[in-house]
Amino acid sequence: MPQQRPFSLALLLLVGLGLAGCASSPPPIARGDDGRFQAIPAQGPLPAEDNHGAIFQAASAATLFEDFKARRVGDILTVRLAERTDARKSANTATSKDSSLELTDPVLAGRPVTAGGVPILNNQLDMSRSFDGEGDAAQSNQLEGSITVTVSEVLPNGNLVIQGEKWVKINQGQEYIRLRGIVRPVDIGPDNTVLSTQVADAQLAYGGTGVVAQSNSPGWLTRFFNSPLWPF
Repeated sequence: MPQQRPFSLALLLLVGLGLAGCASSPPPIARGDDGRFQAIPAQGPLPAEDNHGAIFQAASAATLFEDFKARRVGDILTVRLAERTDARKSANTATSKDSSLELTDPVLAGRPVTAGGVPILNNQLDMSRSFDGEGDAAQSNQLEGSITVTVSEVLPNGNLVIQGEKWVKINQGQEYIRLRGIVRPVDIGPDNTVLSTQVADAQLAYGGTGVVAQSNSPGWLTRFFNSPLWPF
């Protein structure tokens, strides 16, 4: 039995690491699993019944001066993605400090203080410390394309809250784009489009699922050793 104890401890350690790694794994992403990016259906009264025998038909009528740009809940708006960021940061710090302290052997009654002929009150202290740190970080991102979203809310000042997601299945995985933000009606172009740089409080997410996305994700053991739970 004493020889099996190290094996049992190692087995318990591996099980604990596995549970910790599985607990830290992110939940799977699926279409429509976040209500903040779901399409909002149009809200309004039921369309008027067709009046057979009349020239004007309310169901298919269109005015000459009507604006067909998004302005109501459920309307569709196309956002042209033109995101590009380039950030760089550099830091360099160097400090040093030298200290020196010397206590000479005092003389009492004309004679130095000794013990066995050796001065005992003669002391000297030298201290030196230094720190040198350097850091450099760079990040660049670019996202181009388009996504069509719906108006989920009309604010009291007339601004539109938009939200939506776009999924594309490619080979063994799915790519998705999610967008939510606030748009001014005046920024919407005649073709019912708006630039993503004109979306306020924008929440833009781009990612993927499937084999390709999993191959770019570290395993549970690597995530555990990189987590704050690892003390070393």
